[in-house]
Amino acid sequence: MALQGRHALVTGGGRGIGRAIAQGLAGSGARVSILGRDEAALREAVEAGAAHAFATCDVRNPASMAAATGRLAATQDIDIAVANAGAVESGPFLRSDTERFRRMLDINLIGTVNLFHAVLPGMLERGQGRLIAIASTAGHRGYPYVSAYAAAKHAVIGLVKSLALETARSGVTVNAVSPGYADTDMVASGLDAIAAKTGKSRDEALAAMVKDNPQGRLVAPQEVAAAVLYLCGPGSGSVTGQSLLVNGGEF
Repeated sequence: MALQGRHALVTGGGRGIGRAIAQGLAGSGARVSILGRDEAALREAVEAGAAHAFATCDVRNPASMAAATGRLAATQDIDIAVANAGAVESGPFLRSDTERFRRMLDINLIGTVNLFHAVLPGMLERGQGRLIAIASTAGHRGYPYVSAYAAAKHAVIGLVKSLALETARSGVTVNAVSPGYADTDMVASGLDAIAAKTGKSRDEALAAMVKDNPQGRLVAPQEVAAAVLYLCGPGSGSVTGQSLLVNGGEF
């Protein structure tokens, strides 16, 4: 197996894209640990075989992140870290106050920063590692009514590009995977909210959501996981500072 003997850590690994990534990494031979705030979801993922271990953690808090990663790394050094935990809030810019922007930055950007701060020193010492941030097509273009989220995801991609240059000769690569709208609980909740606010049917709301995707569909979480597996594989050592788009050819 390509990742046999590696220890991978995935934040937000209890459900959705994070869980699919964890399961994909485990299927490739890695030992997989998952982090998040929902202990029940994390425990269920481990019991179902999607991961091997978990720890609860608020990714926005650097002390919480350091403590959780320290516990999980005690059994085996962390070779792969996937910053997947994230959230989105929608609303017109003029109704998006500074607190909304802070919330989006805290979970999407600072959560990524905290994970990378926690695991990078050990990777640099060992001369190898993979840092991967799950960003979004919203990190490459604008979308109406999600200005705070788009700003945060643009920041994540900026972090990836800058850190990749700092680590270019270290044996550590730093990349992002940027999916379009994916078939997750978060998107399902968004569809329900759109339908409730606009009076559209759920199918009409879905059609509007995927209209910019030439394939006309939501991205499967397993397709995002496949991109992560590529970036973790033995043939990806020269791929760093990139944002790999998984969006059906949207742009």
